[in-house]
Order: sequence, then structure tokens, then C-alpha cells
Amino acid sequence: MIWKWMPLINMMFYVGREASKLWKKIFMETYVELQLLAEKWKFLLAGLVFQYIHGLAARGVHYLHRPGPVLHDLGFAILPELGVQRAYLSETLFSVIFFSFLLWSFHPFVCHGKRFYTVLLWLRVLACLVICQTLRILTFYSTILPGPNYHCREGSPLAILPHPDSIFEVLLLNFPRGVLYGCGDLIFSSHMIFTLVFVRTYYKYGSNRFIKMLAWLMVILQSLLIVAARKHYSVDVVVAWYTVNLVVFFVDTKLPEMPDRSVGSQQILPLSSKEKESKAKEENHKLLNGDAADRRQRTQSSGKHMENGNHHVHSEAAMNGV
Repeated sequence: MIWKWMPLINMMFYVGREASKLWKKIFMETYVELQLLAEKWKFLLAGLVFQYIHGLAARGVHYLHRPGPVLHDLGFAILPELGVQRAYLSETLFSVIFFSFLLWSFHPFVCHGKRFYTVLLWLRVLACLVICQTLRILTFYSTILPGPNYHCREGSPLAILPHPDSIFEVLLLNFPRGVLYGCGDLIFSSHMIFTLVFVRTYYKYGSNRFIKMLAWLMVILQSLLIVAARKHYSVDVVVAWYTVNLVVFFVDTKLPEMPDRSVGSQQILPLSSKEKESKAKEENHKLLNGDAADRRQRTQSSGKHMENGNHHVHSEAAMNGV
């Protein structure tokens, strides 16, 4: 009778053993990431706070927005309009890209094929987002265009925000309704900022070639859906394409490259500032000692060479009868 339960018992032992390994890996990865977080938390917090500042700026420009006739747009003339009923397709695709990247960025806690540290990855991502969003704020406050979205057109009660009753109405962003139904923050597209930064980051640090190709196809489809849903003008998408790519290139040249964890070395963890200073002092100490030893060795070898040379001269003089 016990033989019938043997496969189930073996499977339970296997699951228990693998679960123990998984929890051990999660614990070790969390310990390593917390060390990095203790050093970089100020930069990460600043990047997260700026996301709120960006939302606050988008909320502010909505108070300045005035509806008007939708501008002539080449993308509007080429792409068929999705309409209000199908405008959700753009947001759905963006949500898939956003949450897929979010889950992938934490996969080193579970998977063995770890190529990066999550803290350092998000440090680079937030640096790109902050620069792009700063440029975006400066741009859409410079020239406020009539929004092409359905709720931003003339006749819509959401096109113009009434004067706020209190400062908290502005600071709280009327979340989430105020975020979903914003107007005036057009050039350039915030959806394209996140999409391009995420896809370019995966293209650099991801490992699956098929997913990389699929991600770029999703970026192109996202660009078309944004215009087809009339959420942005075509110029908003075009400007995002070259601005975000230039910003990512700039950040890659300025920030030090992340260590590649796929080589299998455990000493790849970036050192803290104190560890870097102590390591530099140790290397300088070794270098100075090494130079002194080399100097002594060269002196000793030179002395031996001079002795051999003098001995050779005296020998020749004796042979010549000098």
C-alpha cells in the first residue's frame, strides 16, 4: 500500500528541498540589496519624490489649460480614431509594459540568472526619468496647447479645472481621477518616457533576445495607439522618441557601468565609499612597498653587476701584465 504513496512522498520532499533553496536565495539576495540600499537610498528617494513633483506640475498646467479646436495632425489624418469606447487599448498596453518591467527588475531575488542588482538598476532608471520629466515640465509650461483627448475638448466639463477650494486639492492631485483626466501636459508624452526607458533598460540588461524584439514592437504599437486614441499629438510622440533615447545615452556615459553578475564572481558587489578609501590606501601601501622592494632589488643587482665588472677589468689587467 505504501508503494502507491511513494511518488507523492518523493514529490513532497523535492518541493520542500527546492522551497528551502528558494527562501535561502531570497534571504541572501535581500541582504545584498539592503547593503546597496543603505548607501543609495537618498538618490532613490529623491527620484521617487520627483515623480510626485512631476504629477504636481501636470496638475498645475491643467488649471492653465484652455480647450480649443484640435490642431491639424498628420498622425490623426493617417491613423483611424479609436474612439472613447476603445481608447483603453493604449492604457492596457502601457500597463502590460509597466508591470512586466517592474516584475522583471526584481527577478534576481528568485531566479539564478542574475545579471544586475535591483537597487542599481532602479537608480539608473530613475535618473533617466527625472531628466526626461524635467525637460517635459519645461516644455509643456512653455507652450500650452489645446488637448486632443476627448475630455480636453470644448464642451467637456473636465477640460477646465475650477479654482481649487484649498491647497490640499492641488497637493493631493485629486488622485486617481486627476491623474487619469489631465489636460495641457502634452509635449512630450509621459507614457513614451516610461515605455522607452523601460524597454531600453531591458534591451541592455535583459537576456532573452525574443523578448527584446517583442518589447520594441510593443513600443512602436504603443506610439501608434497613443495617437490613435487621441491622447497626444504626433509631435508629442516624435519628440519623446529622440529625447528619451538621447537622455538614456547621456546617463549611460555619465554613470559608472553596473557590474555584470553573470560572470559568477561573488566579489562584484560595489564597494561603499569607506571601503573604496580603505582599498585605495591598501593598494597605495602595497605600491609603495613594492617600489621600495624593487629599488632594493635593483640596487643589489647593480652592486653585483659592478662587482662582476670590476673583477672582469682586474682579470684583463692581470692577463695583460698591467
